[in-house]
Amino acid sequence: MIIEGDTSRLGAIDAGADASLLLEVVMDVVVLIGRILFAALFAVSAIGHFGKTDAMTGYAKSRGVPAARLAVLGGGVLLVLGTVSVLLGIWPDLGALLLVVFLVPTALLMHGFWRESDAQAKQTEQVQFFKDTALAGASLMLFALFAYVGDDLGLVIVGPLFDL
Repeated sequence: MIIEGDTSRLGAIDAGADASLLLEVVMDVVVLIGRILFAALFAVSAIGHFGKTDAMTGYAKSRGVPAARLAVLGGGVLLVLGTVSVLLGIWPDLGALLLVVFLVPTALLMHGFWRESDAQAKQTEQVQFFKDTALAGASLMLFALFAYVGDDLGLVIVGPLFDL
């Protein structure tokens, strides 16, 4: 395959490109697809935080969250910033950390399954709690990956902020 007129990493693939360059491009695309799939969940949640603020505030109040409206709006801001950052590759390591900052308090405050007495409610909250903690773990791994790879992270607008 020959791509003419483009000297970027993607355009550098031609019949004579070596396997390491091809692998690098493939991995950049795989990481981009992963970023898109990962960010999609948070994008939907961010839309809910701003599109259904009153309903989410009521639910947060019912779970005992202090300053529930502020928490919902603040959570929405963290979601938007983190999602855009990871998705577009604008300091994606920082974006991953912003998602952790959203996920950990959300798991603890909104999905405290240990507070439930009803078995079905307990199970539902336990699933949500562990989903949020698993996503926080995945976000931490993304942070480490992005910061470790540094400027070699491809298909981003601005590389990682941190350098591990």
